[in-house]
Amino acid sequence: MIKIGFGLLWLGIIAYAFLFAPPNQPDTFELIKNLSTGQWQGINPLVIALFNIMGIWPVIYSAVMLIDGRGQKIPAWLFAAVSFAVGAFAVLPYLALREPNTQFSGEKNTLIKLLDSRWTGIVLTIGTTILVGYGLGQGDWGDFVQQWQTSRFIHVMSWDFILLCLLFPALVGDDMARRDLNNPWLWLITFIPLFGPLIYLCIRPPLPEAKSELIPS
Repeated sequence: MIKIGFGLLWLGIIAYAFLFAPPNQPDTFELIKNLSTGQWQGINPLVIALFNIMGIWPVIYSAVMLIDGRGQKIPAWLFAAVSFAVGAFAVLPYLALREPNTQFSGEKNTLIKLLDSRWTGIVLTIGTTILVGYGLGQGDWGDFVQQWQTSRFIHVMSWDFILLCLLFPALVGDDMARRDLNNPWLWLITFIPLFGPLIYLCIRPPLPEAKSELIPS
């Protein structure tokens, strides 16, 4: 039933984005290009901060999805990679298709070791804190609200951010089980928007190393 709910939510946000969100503005492509290349002159710092945070979210999700994907029939790496471009639009179908997975089999490769490291969580937290401070301290909320009301890009990106905040706890239960964690407060922390998942990545213990079996001579 939960999987069906994720699937229906995915279809719902696609329909909303194309049918009910504000229209695209003529300068949308130019705005995206400037945001991507660091040409930020004249762009509201709130938009700059949000755009860059939307690049951090996929790394946060990858730190759980790629580990969870080790026991899935579907390629988690594909959904994680696409999420760098479309955010929750890629995470939701993964949540709808995945199966419960409380085990991690095999050895950790270099990428898994990097994503599993607490230092990755710490670096992401520092970067996010800088971006949030910059956006809140320098941004123009009146201008942002106006863009949210008139620009499909800003409007959908804002809802995408909210969805990513809400969906992360759905992956945490199995991730905690893989680490033999039995602390409901740690799961509840992940409901704190944006910083809850970052705190989780900073304090979760690493996955147990795979034990190599001795082969009798």
